[in-house]
Amino acid sequence: MSTPRIPVARPLLGEEETAAAGRAILSGWVTQGPEVAAFEQEFADHVGAPYACAVSSCTAALHLALAALSIGPEDEVITVSHSFIATANAIRYCGAKPVFVDVDPATYNLDASQLAAAISPRTKAILVVHQLGMPANLAEILPIARAAGLRVIEDAACAVGSEIAWEGEWQRIGRPHGDIVCFSFHPRKVITTGDGGMLTTADAGLDSTFRLLRQHGMDTSDITRHSAKSVHFEHYTRLGYNYRMTDIQAAVGRVQLQRLPRLVAERRDLANEYKRRLAHFPGITLPHEPEWARSNWQSYCIQLPQQANQHAVMQRLLDKGIATRRGVMCAHREEALSSVNDWRQVGSLYFSEQAQDRGLILPLYPNMTLEELDEVCAALAAALSSLIDPE
Repeated sequence: MSTPRIPVARPLLGEEETAAAGRAILSGWVTQGPEVAAFEQEFADHVGAPYACAVSSCTAALHLALAALSIGPEDEVITVSHSFIATANAIRYCGAKPVFVDVDPATYNLDASQLAAAISPRTKAILVVHQLGMPANLAEILPIARAAGLRVIEDAACAVGSEIAWEGEWQRIGRPHGDIVCFSFHPRKVITTGDGGMLTTADAGLDSTFRLLRQHGMDTSDITRHSAKSVHFEHYTRLGYNYRMTDIQAAVGRVQLQRLPRLVAERRDLANEYKRRLAHFPGITLPHEPEWARSNWQSYCIQLPQQANQHAVMQRLLDKGIATRRGVMCAHREEALSSVNDWRQVGSLYFSEQAQDRGLILPLYPNMTLEELDEVCAALAAALSSLIDPE
């Protein structure tokens, strides 16, 4: 089966990652162990968080974050529909109800002006998404949450390496600014462990809970048990899950983390090249980076002209060997949610739906050449000139 010559994303993995994975394999310790512990410490140091806990995916991270905050049936969590369905699913895993508010059309992130109307006596938390790597406006969201006594979880699945201006300095997403931050290491993300996730927090109690829940509720870590000088019987103190990261993945992640500054710098350069080339395309809306935000540009998502046929434009580019993706999905439109009654929305979700229907994610990945970028822009121009629907 042929694949596009220019993919929408491509992870950067090389001999260093191969050697790191081999080191873990040859050590004989391949599941959660010393490589995971080292990766956690290095990641915490990198983002400036007191604690980091590695897990099997960002979905697992979101689930553990909500569970650690005792979110459960009858509770509500305010979030956006305009996100990968895992955001809403994690809330539903806990028996709680997602409450959807619309996004800011400039950043595709939660519109803080919608929060007050969404808060009810059942609201326990706000799940803020840093969509496509663009930081959400935490400076507006957090005061509203704190005034209402709500916890804040940051869904930073796409945002490793992104930064926000905070108290007079640039700080990395993950510090954290809310209560818990959740990251993804899926291959579409800026760094990858094949799959995997990470939670960061400044709360030692929450970190301990993550570690308990990720390993079936077992009260003794693998490292403690295997290094004990006397026989030790572990106990299972509460319902937990198998959400562990393997040492093979963590070894790869440690190499990827070293690459992160270079990867982000290269992505920012490519985003600037797109901005320069597409600035004069009629009807195109380019992504907006607020002055207080530095995106890692995990994805570069434009909005097509209102009269453009999204599917036809994408097909025309694919026919040229160029992969794209539509704008980020809206969970409330999917049958998994639309067919049930365990969610609600507050106000219109117009901008969320527009971002899905008009959004077009263009190729952007490490080592993408300017010639490839020019080819994407030329193919997009040709598609728009021939496929825009007449009014």
